Amino acid sequence: MAKSWVNLAERIGADLHLELTGKGGRRAALTRALREAVRSGRLAPGSRLPPYRSLAADLGLARNTVADAYAELVAEGWLTALQGSGTRVADRVEPSLPRRSPRLEPSPVGGRRPAKTGRPVHNLRQGQPDASSFPRASWLASARRAVTAAPNEAFGPGDPRGRPELRHALAEYLARTRGVRTAPGRIVVCSGFAHALRLLFGGRVLRGPLAVEGYGLAFHRGLLSQAGIRTRPLTVDGDGARVDELTGRERAVLLTPAHQFPTGGPLPARRRTAAVDWARSSDGLVLEDDYDGEFRYDRRPIGALQGLDPDRVIYIGSVSKSLSPAVRLGWMVLPDHLVDGVLAAKGEREAWAGVLDQLTLADFLASGSYDRHVRRMRQRYRARRDRFVTALAEHAPHVHVTGIAAGLHAVLRLPAGTEATTVDAATRAGIALDGLSSFRHPDAPFPPEDGLVVGYATPPDHAVEAALNAILRILPPRAPDQHRL
Repeated sequence: MAKSWVNLAERIGADLHLELTGKGGRRAALTRALREAVRSGRLAPGSRLPPYRSLAADLGLARNTVADAYAELVAEGWLTALQGSGTRVADRVEPSLPRRSPRLEPSPVGGRRPAKTGRPVHNLRQGQPDASSFPRASWLASARRAVTAAPNEAFGPGDPRGRPELRHALAEYLARTRGVRTAPGRIVVCSGFAHALRLLFGGRVLRGPLAVEGYGLAFHRGLLSQAGIRTRPLTVDGDGARVDELTGRERAVLLTPAHQFPTGGPLPARRRTAAVDWARSSDGLVLEDDYDGEFRYDRRPIGALQGLDPDRVIYIGSVSKSLSPAVRLGWMVLPDHLVDGVLAAKGEREAWAGVLDQLTLADFLASGSYDRHVRRMRQRYRARRDRFVTALAEHAPHVHVTGIAAGLHAVLRLPAGTEATTVDAATRAGIALDGLSSFRHPDAPFPPEDGLVVGYATPPDHAVEAALNAILRILPPRAPDQHRL
């Protein structure tokens, strides 16, 4: 019986973000967090909760602790438990939406950047999931169900907001797994993070100057520059962006709080709070890039910054890392006062995100297939990361590895002055990767550091060992002064 229950947990397991705080022990904290999630509407009526074994493993609790908390909430009427249906949220009144905020002023028009091409022997570039692991069978099943059930009007001109089926599914999923506070009417579907930047800044919805992290994608900085937006970099240290460097001159700040890109690590609670306080006091906004929030390995889930103040944070996500960049679907969770401006920038006809893919993703989310895929890939990527870190510790112990508690890449800290020659050696060996310096803002207020940004998610399973051996061969030897450390 126990074995079949474990298999069932693995099959229907779903992520659930909870903050366990306050007094009274861990069971009391869990009961309080679940009750608040239902009361606030993050867990909608009818939502299925994770099996207690699965939730216990995610939160680091004893299984009996979770089981007792579930039983208490069932007795109180917050949850229902029926054999064969699992534990679900009971029918309750839906919460009200966050209040409206003052409207911000528009910004200039933006531009485009051409894509890169190439076929390396070993592709270890960051930000690319394993294409061979795309869930073809379950995606096809969702597509069939979605197309069969879709109303006739779905095959007409698209709604610039995105299909209501997808926006409802996203609102439920993001509330449950990332702690996002929103409603379907505040979600606008787009084709990814770059499209979101084009709409917000190139579409004259927001204006600069914009504060950004001192490390980030040059591609995004290029989009902003072409839109006439001046960016001011913040110092990045071991705790992410130094948000205390924000001033009253910036209109907004772009952050990767769940996992700083590319150096790694979550933004600590004190800096998350400080970023929101800055936005409130300066009439500004925080743009939250949650680019790989689902993939965490050695830490508990960290909720979205947006949950601290939905009126001051624009939450942006996509399936490019978790599913595939080929799907070309993303979303913006907007403060209410920005929705109309984004829709005006988008235009009357949806020209970016295909309706059929939107319908399919909606079913993929609602059926639990997305949760199962993320959990499966989380385990696979963690196994790859562990192999990578173990091999480096054995064969190149002088290379310090950072940013590995979450995400799809690692940063290899190299001896000073060796990055350029190592990147050249990698290119000659047919290895595609990036130097850390290529992500540094040209005006960053801190000295450059030598390193490699290595993506371990891209190679299929059968090619991981060869890629790992190849990168070990091109790493620089231990510097003379390191022998004395």
